[in-house]
Amino acid sequence: MAATPPPSLPDLDLEDGTPGYETIEERCFSAALICLEGHYTIPPMGPQTAARVSSMIAKTLEKTHTFKHVRETLSRNVEIWIWLTKIFGAAIPSLTTRSVGPLSSLNDPEKGVTPQESTALIVKNHHSLKDDLSILNKLMHIARNLLVTSEPEVPQDICAAVHFDQMVYQTIILCVNVTSKGYDGEILDESSRAKLNEITDMYKKLLVTSLQQAHNWTAKNDRNKMSFWYDVLFDEDAQLDDPQEGMGDGSGFRVDIAKTEIQHWLERNSRMCETARRLLTDYSQNKSHNPPGVLAPIAPLAWNWFPEGQVKVRADNYEEGEKVNPRWDPDIEDKFEQDRAYCRVSREIDTWWMRARDVNYDGWAVAMPNVEFAKTRTEHCKSNLLNRYTPVMRTEEHEVVEVDESEQDLGPEEGSAEEYAEGYDDMMDDEDIDDDESYGEGPLTGLLTEIPNILDPKQIEALHMIVKSCILDSAGTGLTRAGENLQKTRCRMFLALDCGKSLLREMLVFIAVWEKDEQSLIFQITSQLIEALHHSALVPYAWNSLRIPKDIISPAQTVLLRLVNHIFRSRIGNPPQDKKDQERDVKLVMFFFSFFRSRIVPECVALMHLQAQIREDNVDPAEFPVDTWDMERAKDGLAQYLDFLTTASEIAESRKKLIEWEAVYDLITLLNGLEAGVPKKPLVDAVPSRNRPPPPAATAPSPSDQHSQSSSQQPGGGTPIIERPYSTTDSLPPSIPLCALRVCLEFPHPDTHLLGGNPSSSS
Repeated sequence: MAATPPPSLPDLDLEDGTPGYETIEERCFSAALICLEGHYTIPPMGPQTAARVSSMIAKTLEKTHTFKHVRETLSRNVEIWIWLTKIFGAAIPSLTTRSVGPLSSLNDPEKGVTPQESTALIVKNHHSLKDDLSILNKLMHIARNLLVTSEPEVPQDICAAVHFDQMVYQTIILCVNVTSKGYDGEILDESSRAKLNEITDMYKKLLVTSLQQAHNWTAKNDRNKMSFWYDVLFDEDAQLDDPQEGMGDGSGFRVDIAKTEIQHWLERNSRMCETARRLLTDYSQNKSHNPPGVLAPIAPLAWNWFPEGQVKVRADNYEEGEKVNPRWDPDIEDKFEQDRAYCRVSREIDTWWMRARDVNYDGWAVAMPNVEFAKTRTEHCKSNLLNRYTPVMRTEEHEVVEVDESEQDLGPEEGSAEEYAEGYDDMMDDEDIDDDESYGEGPLTGLLTEIPNILDPKQIEALHMIVKSCILDSAGTGLTRAGENLQKTRCRMFLALDCGKSLLREMLVFIAVWEKDEQSLIFQITSQLIEALHHSALVPYAWNSLRIPKDIISPAQTVLLRLVNHIFRSRIGNPPQDKKDQERDVKLVMFFFSFFRSRIVPECVALMHLQAQIREDNVDPAEFPVDTWDMERAKDGLAQYLDFLTTASEIAESRKKLIEWEAVYDLITLLNGLEAGVPKKPLVDAVPSRNRPPPPAATAPSPSDQHSQSSSQQPGGGTPIIERPYSTTDSLPPSIPLCALRVCLEFPHPDTHLLGGNPSSSS
């Protein structure tokens, strides 16, 4: 009978007064870390030492998975965190040199390493990379586990104090740089390709573990969340383009000002928990003369463990539960003191949000464009259809439809609709300049933006969990002493900065690429993120930021609409009780329907009109300006729009508004366009062959069969046996035109190319 393994050591009292006492787990893990740190700074370890080090790390990893008291003990050992920081600090340059190229080439375009050269490096260094990545992944696993304790704020603060969080950040950068590089598979033999794939997969595993560690480091820790958000959203390489869309005053968002204000907030909120301060102070005063050495006096955290007076302290000092009224004083010359008086994270973020949020946030400032405007807009789109899709540079002197005020026929309460309509009309014309470049959406911006293009749905969950923990109200810690909801502030930062907008776009496209259904975890988390944007009235801004000028509806917009539709469907059975929440939902429906009336319907009808001209041989099919791929995207987007309007029509408050806005006009306009542009598909001829076998040729039809057949061909004589695309019961909601339009879209004639192909290929 095999002997049972001895149990791990029991919980130890860290206050027992025994100086320098360490558990066996601490000693073994520290010894392994010392060897590993030397592995990257002096000649590598021999095979026997490497095997023993690997064994000790594997055992430590297993214990941190299994035993809570081991995690508690190791997580409070400052030396271990410093060793981990030193190891990754030495390993990252080594891995970079062996995987990407010389460090000197990273920031020098003239010395840049091509993907082929990087591939050759990885294949050449396959064996050493495999060993090192395996060890580093285990170390990152351990670091992740050490943050799962009864008081996670203690290891979280120690991790920040020794700057291990920055090592995690640099590891993510390296993994993204390696795994996002393409290579020419034709130049590799099978052996080299296998080596490359193995190393790439190991980098992906390290990336996933690093994201998990970052998630644990930020969990329920507002300062760490803000620090991580600061690192990943303020991309030094991101260039600020023209003033961003959605700005009422056109002044744009001042990234440099916001960055400074958030730095100041991090300084003012640099106080660590008392346990972490005590452990760091003890190490600094009593142990730092031995390896791994002194704690770096890096601001703004160093004051927590340095003797008073040695480091400048700019942290806020306030009593527990103390409240303060934010005050913005433009007369204060010292920017730090000005921000301290304001007390919130960033005035630049706050003022940006007031400009970027839904224009109807504080009331009904902008009315719905009326039917007369919709007619004018449709005619404008018809007459300018070919120019709309011409991929050439145009001057600013392009034609703009002038909508006469008398033609609008607005009521007194709708005086602002004309202003909205004309402004929208100008935007529609301006957006098409340099269409080819805009269609490509430009380079991806931000560290995290590439990750959805690297990982699969199972691997990427940690990224979504990080974003969720940073912006979702339910993951927050309540209001600050200034009454600020930091989750909402980070949510606004997410869209205010280019890196956040790029990441949102990629997360939405990820759902479409992987065809995730509504039951998947990724879809559920992303819908929660969109609801967080909705609570800040930023879905309209997000929608506009996701536009691709060449598309009627971009793929990311289609997914966003699908997520909003999913959120609204949950309202049908469980409507919000707060009147403010109900009104916010109705205002979002208004935004989407105004876009539907102002852009979607006119542009789709313009394409249908051109299709009708082609059917009547009045226009050469070669003049049809949109290819099959773009038409498919337009059809998918339009179908999703109709799904959303169907859902909105089943909610009492929004149904009343849709009736008030004469939504039936837009639906009939689409149906008329389909009537003219799409050949009707026979509903009876082909159906019997699908639903029932044909009668035997030798058998004559019975009198009853003859009667049934003749009845089905006579008006009012009977109901033919066909597949109904929608129910005909009396319990249907009053939204049959939507269903009928979906039928027309999803069952087009095989020869038509409307919203599905290019008629230039047809005769």
